[in-house]
Amino acid sequence: MARYYIDCRDYPGDVKCSVALSADTKEELLEVVVQHGSKVHGYEDTEEFRKNIVKEFKEGHP
Repeated sequence: MARYYIDCRDYPGDVKCSVALSADTKEELLEVVVQHGSKVHGYEDTEEFRKNIVKEFKEGHP
């Protein structure tokens, strides 16, 4: 079974963040990333944000 992840260290910004998030499905990972992105990084939960972030998911482990 493939595992998907995204690592905040790959996207430097104003907030220094070393969090890596992973899940068994893209849908599950997306929900966690949206929560993290909104609370920690101040991103707005929009359809555009969701579409763009899914493109950044990688298979494997951080």
